[in-house]
Amino acid sequence: MLPLRDSQPSKRFPLITILLIAINVLVFIYQSTLNDLGLYLFFDHYAFTSQGFLDAISARQFYWPLITSMFLHGGLSHLIGNMWILWLFGDNVEDYLNPFRYILFYIGTGLIATFAHALSDLHSDIFTLGASGAISGVMGAYLILYPHARILTLIPYIPYFINIPAFVYLILWIILQLVSSILVGGAGGIAWWAHIAGFLGGLLICIGGRNRRERRQSSA
Repeated sequence: MLPLRDSQPSKRFPLITILLIAINVLVFIYQSTLNDLGLYLFFDHYAFTSQGFLDAISARQFYWPLITSMFLHGGLSHLIGNMWILWLFGDNVEDYLNPFRYILFYIGTGLIATFAHALSDLHSDIFTLGASGAISGVMGAYLILYPHARILTLIPYIPYFINIPAFVYLILWIILQLVSSILVGGAGGIAWWAHIAGFLGGLLICIGGRNRRERRQSSA
């Protein structure tokens, strides 16, 4: 299912969402200028590996690929898919959180996703890259904040357009991730558990934050 647009209007200019998209695009343009060796060395320095993370812990060093890997992509379709989903859902989540809390939320759910992926294969030296974990967190937040927004969705292969509630689209999406993690696992080259953990992290953070906001409002 391909989401095309949502019915939830933005109240503010989505500055951080646009900046995140711009950074990802600029990094990908730079990647595209590298030859095979240069690209390998670039990923070796900035992409996440579970083994590299363990080595950094042993050396008591901060492992920068925890952050930098969120801005790398393995191909044009990977980039376009992620950035489209970020644009579709991110502006409204940024609206609710405000720009500062939104960037902390984005990085935080990306870290949750990366840690979950690392736990799924602790000694892997395979490069892990992409914004999918953080964007999954944004989707989890959207489920809590705007469950009844409508998502115009393309059902491919038929083709067929359907306007469905956001909670239906997002629940179907997370079910697909769970099923794929069981049936496909790591064979498909996709970090399913990063998607799942990012989504659940975003959902739970948003529930906790909204509950605190409601308590403050009721006591005011």
